[in-house]
Amino acid sequence: MTARAFVPGHVTGFFSVHPDDDPVVAGSRGAGLALSDGVTVGVEPVADPSGRRLLLNGRAVEMPAVTGVLDRLGADARVTAETELPISAGFGVSGACALGTALALDAETAGGHTDRELVAVAHASEVEAGTGLGDVVGQARGGMPIRLEPGAPPQGYLDGLPARPGVEYITFGGLDTAEVIGGDTEALSRAGEAALETLHDSPTVETFVGASRRFAREARLTTPDVETAIEDVQAAGGEAAMAMLGQTVFALDDGLSRAGYDARSCRVTAGATLLEA
Repeated sequence: MTARAFVPGHVTGFFSVHPDDDPVVAGSRGAGLALSDGVTVGVEPVADPSGRRLLLNGRAVEMPAVTGVLDRLGADARVTAETELPISAGFGVSGACALGTALALDAETAGGHTDRELVAVAHASEVEAGTGLGDVVGQARGGMPIRLEPGAPPQGYLDGLPARPGVEYITFGGLDTAEVIGGDTEALSRAGEAALETLHDSPTVETFVGASRRFAREARLTTPDVETAIEDVQAAGGEAAMAMLGQTVFALDDGLSRAGYDARSCRVTAGATLLEA
């Protein structure tokens, strides 16, 4: 029977970029949210490399992060992923598919890897693909992860906030993650480090959202639609910020609904897990 894993969606509020020649060590510092809306990944080993395939919501797609996981684990498999999350809009779908593939493949083949090893495989594959720097480690931990040191554990070190708030989100489109993290990130990283310092001084949910909002503006990543939605939520008495990296706004509790938006609702949730057969 095909093994399956559930990986939460992950919204990054702010981050700084930390490159390294070793993709396990490379990554980001920052903070985010693991969402109960996520990705369910199933893996079925195949006998021949020509049988490798990834189906995302029933459609065949190319996802280098998943290919990287299969290569690193020396396996060929048919991967199926299902999600209600918007694609390429700041929810870590690529990282979720990579991590889910690693977890499910190890379970299906009795591969004998530890959780930490599988997270490192997925993280390195995501970094090399250029589609994320911190989603995988946040999705593995769950909750409200704070990435204090870049990379996968043990190099990467995470803390977190214990709160589990309700979250709403709405998306107006995507941003090219590879273009942003592969370009000049000096100003962005300065803003991310400042945001992390702010959260360290006052580790609350409200501080996280406020620091995320300032980061997006200082890094010049917001778009007119995103700015308008954030301002509308604040005018209605709520807290909202932009998801990295997408034209997506997330708000605490029912902030977007109260501001008049047709938003999707979910919650902050636990980390990635295998599903029972």
